[in-house]
Amino acid sequence: MSAQSKLQLNEAAYLAQESIATEKSEFLNGEIFAMAGASRAHNQITSNLVVAIGSKLLDKPCSVYSSDMKVHTLSDGISKYSYPDVVATCGEEQFEDESTTVLLNPLLIIEVLSDSTEAYDRGLKFFNYQLIPALREYILVAQDYCRVEQYHRQADQQWAYSEFHSLEDVVTLRTLDCELKVADIYRRVF
Repeated sequence: MSAQSKLQLNEAAYLAQESIATEKSEFLNGEIFAMAGASRAHNQITSNLVVAIGSKLLDKPCSVYSSDMKVHTLSDGISKYSYPDVVATCGEEQFEDESTTVLLNPLLIIEVLSDSTEAYDRGLKFFNYQLIPALREYILVAQDYCRVEQYHRQADQQWAYSEFHSLEDVVTLRTLDCELKVADIYRRVF
């Protein structure tokens, strides 16, 4: 999705507004960023990811969610609510409250890049996601050409980087113990 305009609110006001809003917005330390609609390619890639990953998790205690699941980052004075394009968990999920609309412990987050958000997804957004202790993998997917970038948190807390450019490549999702064909990510896109 693309970031558009910003507004100031506290967390409680943001969550109250978001529960009745017809359009999604993200929250970062009091600033509210309205999210614009996504392209057909962006939506197709997101759907492909949810279906492909979900099919690998059927017999595992894991779940995959599309862009309607909020994730909360709260660390080092940073409070951020965001809507990743794809989120996966394994084991017991932790939520902010009984509404189960705000996930606290994602293992995998995937963002589909767009022109208006690519720098943010690679920079500040990734920095904020790294503050989530449970997060083990962060993946960026280009929508206009074949490119999948994978960051994997290692035991020493450093992030290892891998890149995939061919539809014949296979991405190993270590945290979910499964493989994902790049061709499946881009099915019906090009």
